[in-house]
Amino acid sequence: MAGARPPADLVSELLMGMRLFGLDYRRIQISPPFGIRFGTVEGRAQFHFVARGPVFLREPDGTLHAMAAGDAVLLPRGGAHDLVSGPDLPGRDLAAFETAPLCRNVGAIAACDGDCPETGALVFSGCMEFDLGTMHALVALMPGVMFVGTLLDRYPEILPMLEAMEREARSERAGFAGILARLADVISAFIVRGWVECGCGDASGWVAALRDPRLGRVIAALHHDPGRDWTLSELAAAMGSSRSVFAERFLAVTGMTPLRYLTELRMRLAAQWIGRDRMPIDAAAHRLGYGSQAAFSRAFKRVIGRPPGAARSDPGAARLMP
Repeated sequence: MAGARPPADLVSELLMGMRLFGLDYRRIQISPPFGIRFGTVEGRAQFHFVARGPVFLREPDGTLHAMAAGDAVLLPRGGAHDLVSGPDLPGRDLAAFETAPLCRNVGAIAACDGDCPETGALVFSGCMEFDLGTMHALVALMPGVMFVGTLLDRYPEILPMLEAMEREARSERAGFAGILARLADVISAFIVRGWVECGCGDASGWVAALRDPRLGRVIAALHHDPGRDWTLSELAAAMGSSRSVFAERFLAVTGMTPLRYLTELRMRLAAQWIGRDRMPIDAAAHRLGYGSQAAFSRAFKRVIGRPPGAARSDPGAARLMP
């Protein structure tokens, strides 16, 4: 995770826009041998915390990650993966296990033999909608598997939260399920923040703009005021360079022209506002600086691949955008 830190204003922008919507959590007690398949629904983040192990996380290519008690991991893009007690055990789909409700959005799976509560694995898992708002492109650049253990030296404040998760998962005190769900959200946010503050790992391209203080000022300005009628001259002035130097640098780092970047940013925001926040289409168009709804609709369809009305019936449209 070594690397230059991005400008502080963009880190703040990223974290202010980050939302984790807990969709479905499971407290799982299970006797070995076992294999559980997760991530059959693409585009959902997945979180796992091991309160009692050992447990192996197996990626589709067979890569194994050993997890002991107190370990947590975030898979920001989700995808198929297994939690298994042994490297070669098959995974059984999570939906095939009987689940008892504990509270809203939290269920319990008990697949135990004999003294499972004392010797079997105990895992708390969460399926999440992971939304970085206007910085959503960053999700595609994150590692597929992000372990909290890599952050503990730099962020020791995470450790008490992991210890609290372990206590809550084991003790089943009143309200434990809801507390576990909230802790899972907070620890996931810590993992993302740690990756960003440590320089976004080996990511390049678009992230280079975040690391470049001069380009960072331009991107921050676009994100703060996407509805403004920006000109190339104004953006170049924000960077402190000529128009030609700015345009060449922006294209080289982000892979797109400044105006295309602005259009895609606007359409992602529009898809969120129309789909998730139920904003009227004409209001979204006006807020983003479009003089007519027809012009806005053409831009939306060109970028998103569907008309704005489809975002209202499919709030996931913004997440599906490249």
